[in-house]
Amino acid sequence: MGKDNSSGYGGGYGALAALLAAFFFGMSAPASKLLLAEAGPVMLAGLFYLGSFAGLFAFTSVKRLFWGRLPGESALKGRDYFYLAGSIVSGGVAAPLFMLYGLSSTAGSTASLLLNVEGVLTVLIAMLIFREQVGGKVWLAALTMLLASSVLTYSPGSRGLYIEKGGLLVLAAALMWAIDNNLTRELSHRDPVVIAKYKGFSSGVVNLFAAYLLGESLPAHTYLGGALILGALAYGTSLVLFIYALRHLGASRTSTYFGATPFIGMFLSIIILGESFTLRLAAASVLMLASIWLILREYHGHEHTHEAFCHEHRHTHDEHHDHEHEGDFFDPHCHEHEHETLTHSHAHAPDIHHFHRH
Repeated sequence: MGKDNSSGYGGGYGALAALLAAFFFGMSAPASKLLLAEAGPVMLAGLFYLGSFAGLFAFTSVKRLFWGRLPGESALKGRDYFYLAGSIVSGGVAAPLFMLYGLSSTAGSTASLLLNVEGVLTVLIAMLIFREQVGGKVWLAALTMLLASSVLTYSPGSRGLYIEKGGLLVLAAALMWAIDNNLTRELSHRDPVVIAKYKGFSSGVVNLFAAYLLGESLPAHTYLGGALILGALAYGTSLVLFIYALRHLGASRTSTYFGATPFIGMFLSIIILGESFTLRLAAASVLMLASIWLILREYHGHEHTHEAFCHEHRHTHDEHHDHEHEGDFFDPHCHEHEHETLTHSHAHAPDIHHFHRH
């Protein structure tokens, strides 16, 4: 039996990838608000995803030209395409449309904060549907997040709780992205760049075709270029980093770190769009930070057993990958490999090796 008293699962490459993904996606709400003045929401969603595909295609082409074939990633297989299709429909088509239509009648700072509900919804779906193990603190965090959303959407002049149409659409986008996050988590051991390219191309084509049917036209060249560049960063780069984070942390922990996204968007909206930092935004920010803090306080570590099984993914040789090779090999590398039964104890996240029953 091995014993590993390593510190929590939140550090390392997974946490860094999630925070960088949050930074790149955080710029999308205020920048989209500016671009909506020049293009329809469906057209803009299509351009964002085509920009994502174009940016990743250029990246892989340059990488192959200067560095040749680097250690590979595992290719998509079998039912992976089912999860990919669901991810494209929910996160690549429905969510951007909900968000952009919501932004057309909602302040960028408010929309950015409402999107923080995505994190809690991701955790709840991971727990209830995908059976991902998280601590009880997440339930309190969910209630705190809902309270924060109510602060943003409550209209003092109305009777009872009133949800404005724009805010409701942003919340619908958050739900779609939460579903997308959990579906993508099932693919996180595959090549993130390939997944993001599939998603970018498919979502871009579908949204542009829908924009054509709705009579929306392309923006001027300057805005067209801006939309493509924003898509490459906020949708392409961010998604690749997010998938890397899902690989190491699982859906619930990754979404917690990704919760920094709305606050980045909120402050950029104030700086770029000149929006006011109101008392209501301040109160909602405090509540949302509290909910993120509650989830971050969760710790998961216990003695567990890895059953013997065989799978394929990119890996390095560590305590979980102590297998033999024929000939020379370099880390990291990718191939089908077998795991022997192993019992040990350490802090861990529900990654590909720790999605076990409790």
